Amino acid sequence: MSITNDVLERNKESGRGTLIGYYPAGYPTKQDSIDSLVAMAENGCDILEIGVPYSDPAMDGLVIQHATEEAIANGFKLRDLFEIIKGVREKVDTPLLVMSYWNPVLSYGVEKFSEDLVSSGAQGMITPDLIPDEASKWISLSDQLNLDRVFLVAPSSSDARVENNSKSSKGFVYSVSTMGITGERTELDRIARSVVSRVKSLGDTPTCVGVGISTADQVREVNSYADGAIVGTAFVKAYQQGGLAGLVSKTKELAGGLG
Repeated sequence: MSITNDVLERNKESGRGTLIGYYPAGYPTKQDSIDSLVAMAENGCDILEIGVPYSDPAMDGLVIQHATEEAIANGFKLRDLFEIIKGVREKVDTPLLVMSYWNPVLSYGVEKFSEDLVSSGAQGMITPDLIPDEASKWISLSDQLNLDRVFLVAPSSSDARVENNSKSSKGFVYSVSTMGITGERTELDRIARSVVSRVKSLGDTPTCVGVGISTADQVREVNSYADGAIVGTAFVKAYQQGGLAGLVSKTKELAGGLG
């Protein structure tokens, strides 16, 4: 069973909606990222998404790029990820998914990375640049270790790709709301509803929408047709502008859209 899936279903049944919060590991320091993730969990995030700083973040917007660059400049190493997860897990029991491009996982070793996810207390992984066709080892390991695996679908995905990625996902499917990189947008693209509709028509795995969500109204809107709203840039920007207090304020604000 997937703890992540359980949270999504429980919130859906209660009519509350789900807020998934992204924050980069090691930003601006290891302890700061632990404190930030704990604060997000304690102030309204139902699921945590912890990003792995990477030198070539193809999907990330400038706000997140700058944050991950600062984390790396301050000494973040991939092995630190698991120490950070343990630090968060000591304080909260909120489901935690690692968001990582695939090269760092390959460099670390897929089996070792998977085992360390379990031992540190994480529930699984979101892999933005990995497709199921090239993920046989990860799929096998995640089944063995009962880890969630979240694949992405985009507006440009064919029906065959949507179906395959949805059926191969465990926990939820990540529906990208628009083409392009992450970041805040004044108005979510209407196509997000179409992506979610396709996911739901081609499989039964829950789906959450990410990319561009930055207001409580958008969180509320997305939860009216999807299983959860994923927010990243708005949280990182809140920390950049107001530190931990600013992040807490933004988390409470967005959680106010859950009903």
